[in-house]
Amino acid sequence: MIPLKTALTLIALLLASLARLHAADASKPAAEPAAKLLSGKYFIRQTWSQEHDLARPYHVNVPMNPDNRKLPVLIFLHGNGGSAKGAMSGFLNRHPTMATRYVMVFPDGYLKSWNISGERSKADDRKFIEAIVEKLAACDNVQPDDFTIMGNSNGAALANQLAIESRLPNIRNYVTAVSPLNELQHDGRHFKAKGDDNIYQAVATPRTGVRLMSISGTEDQLVPYQGGPSPIPAKNGKLGFVAAEESVFLWAKAMGYQGGKLMKPSRTVGKLEVFSYLEGSVIHYKVLGEGHGAAGVIDEATLMQFLDSKQ
Repeated sequence: MIPLKTALTLIALLLASLARLHAADASKPAAEPAAKLLSGKYFIRQTWSQEHDLARPYHVNVPMNPDNRKLPVLIFLHGNGGSAKGAMSGFLNRHPTMATRYVMVFPDGYLKSWNISGERSKADDRKFIEAIVEKLAACDNVQPDDFTIMGNSNGAALANQLAIESRLPNIRNYVTAVSPLNELQHDGRHFKAKGDDNIYQAVATPRTGVRLMSISGTEDQLVPYQGGPSPIPAKNGKLGFVAAEESVFLWAKAMGYQGGKLMKPSRTVGKLEVFSYLEGSVIHYKVLGEGHGAAGVIDEATLMQFLDSKQ
């Protein structure tokens, strides 16, 4: 048995230790709840070779939400030469139902472009978009695990880069319009990370569990449906593309698909041929007879069906 005097000493030491822990906890400020996200213009500050501590803007549209539900988020990346304001006006007008159910976010590409290969911008756009995701995910009216990144053309190339490189668990869906994987992002054997100087040397393994929808037009003169070189300037010449149907097959394999490449569409709806993998978690819309504006053929209901799917 422990002597009474020793036991009393141990009890005193234990009580003193507990008192110190309580005092330390009491000195810490209470955790504050995340702020409620409101519509408006926000900024992420970045420094790179072209700018120092630049406040990069993004515009946010938050729907009426009297029940204070946690809302899904769609981040739309405009094409080369576009702007966040222009993309915001057009997208909200064409997607009125989504505007009542989703937080819509429209970032501005530096010099109206996203840095993929030979663009004017040299900014780290992956970090820019990831910073937006992390900031918004902390808001108390945002669903932190239901983000969609949707891009058009040059913006879709950035969406592809994010799908290849980003490890953020918040991003559930990617939607790429009229820009399948380019030949820098996939060299025929491996996905590649862009790297600091757009050299695409490091092999990358995309995060599994994400869902991807791609859209391409068969008559696209800028990004050829069957792949190969395009008129788009790249760092060392003209930017080449992976064929649209091959691109979606590569994504399906990256997400766990083990079957063969689909040689004919899963279904046809009007001028749309649909190639569906993994029960629609990876899906491609081939738009017959359309060019670089093929994404306009995909109606709001089709887009929402993909985004809202529980697959």
